[in-house]
Amino acid sequence: MYRTYLNKTMGKMIYLDNAATTKTAPEVVQAMLPYFSEYYGNPSSIYDFAGKSKEAITKGREQIAEVLGAKKEEIYFTAGGSESDNWALKATFEAYKAKGNHIITTKIEHHAILHTCEYLEKRGAKITYVDVDENGIVKLDELEKAITPETILISVMFANNEVGTIMPIAEIGKVCKEKGVFFHTDAVQAVGHVPIDVKAMNIDMLSLSAHKFHGPKGVGALYVRRGIRLPSHIMGGAQERGRRAGTENTAGIVGLGAAIELACSNMEENARRMTALRNRLMEGIEREIPYVKLNGHRTERLPNNVNYSIKFIEGESILLMLDMNGIAASSGSACTSGSLDPSHVLLALGLPHEIAHGSVRLTLGDDTTEEDVDYVIEVLKKTAERLRAMSPLYKG
Repeated sequence: MYRTYLNKTMGKMIYLDNAATTKTAPEVVQAMLPYFSEYYGNPSSIYDFAGKSKEAITKGREQIAEVLGAKKEEIYFTAGGSESDNWALKATFEAYKAKGNHIITTKIEHHAILHTCEYLEKRGAKITYVDVDENGIVKLDELEKAITPETILISVMFANNEVGTIMPIAEIGKVCKEKGVFFHTDAVQAVGHVPIDVKAMNIDMLSLSAHKFHGPKGVGALYVRRGIRLPSHIMGGAQERGRRAGTENTAGIVGLGAAIELACSNMEENARRMTALRNRLMEGIEREIPYVKLNGHRTERLPNNVNYSIKFIEGESILLMLDMNGIAASSGSACTSGSLDPSHVLLALGLPHEIAHGSVRLTLGDDTTEEDVDYVIEVLKKTAERLRAMSPLYKG
């Protein structure tokens, strides 16, 4: 049985967990619907009826390529960002390990990268985990110093999923090109929210996922620059030019293409609106609640991301009380929400365990309003006061 949480003041749920997933846009749903029951042919079949599905997949590939500044032949469909990350790292290591076995990444990557690196370490890879500064930005000098003659790949996320910090991707790409090292970026949080040009930024591989920009769940893509030899990821069929077997998710691909086109058609205007709401939320939290710390860079961050540590209280308690007041938020990555350990991202930023435990991530969406933001500030203030009154750590 589903429960709809409505806040008593405004009569609606305020959804502020858009970094975890977004609502599928109505236009995207409408674009997908015919491919469930009208144009349902297998794209690999040769008869005319299947041609509609094949055309739809080609269009989706073209829509993604146009947004990224890539060629359609460089786009490979996957089931989402985690698969794309796994494919990029595992296949690069397999294809180029004769040249070298060294991969460089950062300490604040998504676990789809970190756990894949751990997997590869057990199979002979050498992994260097580069530090970030207190704002979550990779230390470029340390990154460059870590490169050795055996380095084959550097993987750095475009924007962090927890604290929203945007990395200096073009600068990293320039270093990789100069050193002859492949550059992969997990851009799952960035695509559809900030401009990306894979050629100008010297990006060799890029991961993306539809459900982060109002597309459907269960579909994503991996951009692979032409000329990079990546072996088959899933065997058993000739789909995706022989690199990923399995009947294509036509409806999902249509949704991905429609969503990325929609997101990028009004990206600049949407980013301005989101930034204004984000700043309003940040200013309100800092004005109304003492002993808080902004996590991530103040300005070089995603337009919709706000992440604070509220000292002397537990993040999980904050989330439960927000939920009781009709506000959906998180304390970090949805992929690790069941863990009791503090965020590896916040620890890498230098936060002590007790402060890292008190974090809350609020990620705005297309339907977030100023009234929503003001209500969240009010509820968060009362929540902090109530929880601190019960906390043995608080001496206020």
